[in-house]
Amino acid sequence: MAKNKSSNRKKRFLIFVCAVAVIVLLVTGANIVSVNNLLEKGGSYSRIQVEDQLVPQKDGNGNWYFTTDRDFRVMHITDIHIGGGFMTKTVDEKALNAIALMVTKEKPDLVIATGDIAFPVPYRAGTFNNRCGAKAFANLMENLGVYWDVTFGNHDAEAYSYFNRKAMADFYENEEFKYCLFQSGPEDVDGKGNHVIEVKNSEGIITQAMVLIDSQAYVDNSIIESIKGNYDNIHTNQIEWYEKEILRMNAENEKISNKSVPVKSLAFFHIPLTEMLDGWTEFTENGYKDTENFRFIDGIMGEGGKIVYCGSGEDEMFEKMLELGSTKAMFNGHDHLNSTTFDYKGIQFSYGYSVDYFAYSGIDELGSQRGCTMITCKPDSSFSIDKYNFYSDRYDVEGFGREEVTMQFEGASYRYAES
Repeated sequence: MAKNKSSNRKKRFLIFVCAVAVIVLLVTGANIVSVNNLLEKGGSYSRIQVEDQLVPQKDGNGNWYFTTDRDFRVMHITDIHIGGGFMTKTVDEKALNAIALMVTKEKPDLVIATGDIAFPVPYRAGTFNNRCGAKAFANLMENLGVYWDVTFGNHDAEAYSYFNRKAMADFYENEEFKYCLFQSGPEDVDGKGNHVIEVKNSEGIITQAMVLIDSQAYVDNSIIESIKGNYDNIHTNQIEWYEKEILRMNAENEKISNKSVPVKSLAFFHIPLTEMLDGWTEFTENGYKDTENFRFIDGIMGEGGKIVYCGSGEDEMFEKMLELGSTKAMFNGHDHLNSTTFDYKGIQFSYGYSVDYFAYSGIDELGSQRGCTMITCKPDSSFSIDKYNFYSDRYDVEGFGREEVTMQFEGASYRYAES
């Protein structure tokens, strides 16, 4: 009798193992098919014809730079959230389509995506493979033929994902990508993707610099901290690197012009600084009226809960920006239903429109938060910020389809504030 029981247990165990193996094989096969479909989707769009397209070069410091005496146009997109698995085919294709439409219409000189390109949450996407979403995005951008760059968000290399931050940095810093300007950054500086892209005039003066920073992910990058939502801050040695880069560019400008020409810069990262919450809190506590420090510009704050989900600690990034006087605006994502721009203590804080069709429940049916930000860098180092909703008439482009969506946030905490 004992032998029969033992034999039955072994049979049940073997059946269980076989069933798991079959499921794994089926899921793996389905995900391979899904990724191939996304790659085909990305390759289905026509290459963009950019008149007098600017081509970047590398300087002696290894930084990319563009040379132009005209306006330089940067498209900021964020929080694309491509699942990359068999469970997200429809929403992933919508995300690729939205990006392709906006890039085709705007024809920017450079596209910067500030994090959360991938969202490989296994119980929703059906995969742990964070490279699938990145691959789909990279393939699309390369096929469109515009220069592009990324910063990392908290979801691009989760603790449970197949590939860590270094592996994802190696993926983007790939010579096979003709149009990708991503650089891993100095090895002795925390994070991956800390680097600078410069815009120079024909005299060699840096008229604008895009500073891309890895705003990290979670306090110790553990699954527990990600569940708690304890987001990290920009680290001290990153701030030191930022200062060094600003001073380097100041010195280069002075050497060329034989006079002091402090460089102007724009910063791009994923998780908002704590001062974004400080500024917004000051505004709301003043009855949604401007203060001595705060000037509302435009947009919506639709995120629930804390409204601004910044790092859970403190850093000196904003203080260093004020001290150096170079950075006049910063662009981030992370909070998908926020699209506000405001000035706080002389620096503009700007949430990017999200692309996300997947990460938030029901967000594929919402539309007020989806679109892009166009930043126009002028030859005199000034800049302008224009935000365009994806469902506006601006993107009524022949050959592209757009789904019907609800144009209001459900339960939004704040809408357009009165100046």
